Amino acid sequence: MKPLSGIRVLDLSRVLAGPYCTALLADLGAEIIKLEPPQGDDYRHIGPFKDGESALFTLNNRGKQSIALDLKDPADLKLAQAMAARVDVVVENFRPGVAERLGLGPKALSAANPRLVYCSISGFGQEGPFRDLPAYDLVVQAMSGLMAGTGEEGGPPLKTGESIADLIAGLFASWSIMAALVQRDRTGQGAVLDVAMYDALFSMLTTSHALHLYAGQLPQRVGNRHPLSTPFGCFATRDGQVVIAVLNARQFATLATLIGTPEAASDPRFASDESRTTHESALKALIENWSRALSTEEAVSALAGAGLPAAPIWDIARAAGNEHALARGLVSSLPHHLLGMAPTIGQPVRFDGEKPVAAHSSPALGGDRAAILRDLGLEEMA
Repeated sequence: MKPLSGIRVLDLSRVLAGPYCTALLADLGAEIIKLEPPQGDDYRHIGPFKDGESALFTLNNRGKQSIALDLKDPADLKLAQAMAARVDVVVENFRPGVAERLGLGPKALSAANPRLVYCSISGFGQEGPFRDLPAYDLVVQAMSGLMAGTGEEGGPPLKTGESIADLIAGLFASWSIMAALVQRDRTGQGAVLDVAMYDALFSMLTTSHALHLYAGQLPQRVGNRHPLSTPFGCFATRDGQVVIAVLNARQFATLATLIGTPEAASDPRFASDESRTTHESALKALIENWSRALSTEEAVSALAGAGLPAAPIWDIARAAGNEHALARGLVSSLPHHLLGMAPTIGQPVRFDGEKPVAAHSSPALGGDRAAILRDLGLEEMA
């Protein structure tokens, strides 16, 4: 038995935040019914493709069943409403107000199914002056404060390399759904959840909030180094860069000895984490005088041998293919209706030593209609 076995979810969402949320739930055993428009989820048409199948759609829709309905058609809309009355959870990421206009909003569906957990995911939430702004990851990164604090020192703001606002919103949505299900089991009453990408990403900016709310400072762009701790960043080697993460006086004294400058540990400029950050450029030059003479592999080996946190910078192929990732089963394969076996990542948490993952990969568009209606007892509406 997986943790969410027996939980049935009607997934009205598309693209990334909602599908990522429900894929996580599918890994844990929830039955996910993905309701798609006749042309399918937008991600079905976004590359890269393998044998005509979208990789992004495949990765984010594992473990789901698909039914294709046109919600502008009264019969299909009635069927969708009947399905919502027979599930535990509804997830949607329409623009605020659209679900209500369709007759699929939380008030209508909860009236018919009081135990329903209804989760809305949007860019800026269901209420507030920004509710109608477009829900694009880049927009949220730009407005949340993340981009303003990200980039090279003296350079322009930068976004992250992934759609982090979408993914974090999907993660918080799955977390809140599970909390609401626990509450429902205690009270018998469902819940209406409002998950905003903006709120979710904003809540994660712990260092920025510490600087702004407690120190009265705006975070500055500092590239690959930590804005508060030093030495905590990337340092040049003979053939690349090494990451060094030193946080306390003991570690710094060890580093100073390793790089051949033990006197640096008693230098007033480097006496505390704060003073080391103030004099970051001088300390970086001292460290790189040592690290530039070594290969990255040699530098990592020396640092690790001294008990100091250090690492090379790997690309995704190395991150996925190294012996640790293989031992942890970070990438697995699931049966796919067209591809045979399709690589997947799955949720990362181990339960009693096991990593739950969905039973199969992404579904064919509308390919599960008959099974879905049979399982819901709605064959007469087929």
